[in-house]
Amino acid sequence: MRLQSHRWAAREPDWVIGALAGFGAGGIVMVIELAFAAAFGTDPWRTPRLVAAMVLGSPVLQVGGYSLEVVVAALSVHYLLGTFFGLVLAALMAPFRLDSSVVMAVVSGAVFGLLLYLFNFYVITSVLPWFAEMRGWVTVLGHVEFGVMAGLIYRVLERRR
Repeated sequence: MRLQSHRWAAREPDWVIGALAGFGAGGIVMVIELAFAAAFGTDPWRTPRLVAAMVLGSPVLQVGGYSLEVVVAALSVHYLLGTFFGLVLAALMAPFRLDSSVVMAVVSGAVFGLLLYLFNFYVITSVLPWFAEMRGWVTVLGHVEFGVMAGLIYRVLERRR
């Protein structure tokens, strides 16, 4: 049995698959968040308003209910960030061979998701303070799930060179 080294090696990520992995994982997280909102009776439009406020400004946080403008802005930001973070994960996975097995891809994705949560909710909240209200285990699990799914999707779809 030969063990793979996870030290850095000059290895180009599969950028297209990294982008698809982030996009797909972002979609999965969004569906799960909506399911949680429906299951626990919380406002399903609160999270989209928080995300949309990144581009529309904080006044959108004062209004409740459905708004097409808010949904379009939130989806745009959500998928752009998901795609970007999928590319970041691919840039880390390829040179360190973290895509060498499904288990390694899942574990590295989970760690990435946890670090992403810490960055989003303890660094970015200094610029966008309204996100602080989302700190908690549900959001941690959502970010870990994003990382796991992005890592898994990248591992499964990656074109081996």
